[in-house]
Amino acid sequence: MSAEAGSLSEFDRSGAAALERSGAAARCGPEVVAPEGVEAQTCVMTRGDTVWARVYYRNATGEELRSLLTLMGPGGRTVELHCAPAAHDEPDTCETPRVPSSGPPGSATAVAEFVGAGPVASLLLRAGSERAPDARS
Repeated sequence: MSAEAGSLSEFDRSGAAALERSGAAARCGPEVVAPEGVEAQTCVMTRGDTVWARVYYRNATGEELRSLLTLMGPGGRTVELHCAPAAHDEPDTCETPRVPSSGPPGSATAVAEFVGAGPVASLLLRAGSERAPDARS
């Protein structure tokens, strides 16, 4: 992804100081870009014994999209949130509710899927978080 003004990288860095002040930690997957104009990076956020998923995204398609953000924990536990990425080229975020962590640190993962909002919705982009190297489910 380019480092132009307003890129997801710049957007993510602007929130780093707030994360540090809040005591939250982020474990993010790679930034991914779809040819249709959707960019996203998905993170698992933690603070103490609380965990949630956040997706940083940009919708440059010019169309409304549908998105599903899923936080997955050990034992098949999931939290899902439907996001509605507006049709504009500005970076934005969507995050699941915060829930108590139900497993060892680093055991949660997150996935965001973006689909077209038309009658024939097709998957445009799937972005996932990284799992901690020593995490076990």
